[in-house]
Amino acid sequence: MVDDFSGDEYELRAVVDAAQTMPFLTDRRVVVARDIGRFSAEDVVALVGYLSDPLPSTDLILVAGGGRVAKAVTDAAKKAGATTTNTSPPSSKRDRGLWIEEQVAGAGLKLDSSALAMLAAWMGEEAGRLAGVLDTLESAYGTARKLSAADIEPFLGDSGSVPPWDLTDAIDRGDTKTSLELLARIIQSRHPLQVMATLHNHYVRLLKVDGTDANSEAAVAEVLGIKPGFPARKVLDQYRRLGGGGVARAIALLSQADQDLRGRRDLPEGLVMEVLVARLSRLPSSTGGARRREQPAPGQSVRGR
Repeated sequence: MVDDFSGDEYELRAVVDAAQTMPFLTDRRVVVARDIGRFSAEDVVALVGYLSDPLPSTDLILVAGGGRVAKAVTDAAKKAGATTTNTSPPSSKRDRGLWIEEQVAGAGLKLDSSALAMLAAWMGEEAGRLAGVLDTLESAYGTARKLSAADIEPFLGDSGSVPPWDLTDAIDRGDTKTSLELLARIIQSRHPLQVMATLHNHYVRLLKVDGTDANSEAAVAEVLGIKPGFPARKVLDQYRRLGGGGVARAIALLSQADQDLRGRRDLPEGLVMEVLVARLSRLPSSTGGARRREQPAPGQSVRGR
């Protein structure tokens, strides 16, 4: 017997009542409470009390969501010996690849390196797509043979979206082809102005470094107000590649594209974004490496490009 509580109507008292009820005509009772993050510290008192002495014949499943789960619940669940399962894939590319391998192994499938790479690229950041395609592959091939990229490709539909930092990383590398491919996938699920905001934030960080004496990871972190580490190092490396002139050119391109998206010129939004991303990705090679923006001497001016 399963009691599944969801939506905005149910109260935790009903969940506790179900969990405390002995199973009827079955060995166990399963109780599922979803979006428990919507309950306040006062609301969870009854649930915390139940977790101090849970009924052995009940499998209670608490699903996070709806807000931050009250600390009293997480502490009580831990003391009760609860098992925590995180269904969200990691954000880093390497860890996400390992996570996909674990899901494939858990489904009893065997995929070679080419198939795993294709699956990761296809899934993007839409992890919910993975379970369905794994079920389909198992139905089509079984679990005995190792599958290649050619085997799984016919079962993959449209590619999922990708994390926005994949796009900025490709632009920073000067990889125009990959940048445009990633842009095409991202704007399937994000409005162009959202992508613009991502690119704007990326280059504003570089702009904050421009004109300062920050020439180390620690100094850049101090300027940006973040802890020293990988993000600060990335900003420093990219600023050294672009130099002040490249950063100024990037800001100008972003401003022009933003005005075009808002109707300055009658151009398709997709075309505006493609031109912008292509131009940004060519900046590292077109600006000739790292240079500080030249400061004009007294009485002189610097003409824009």
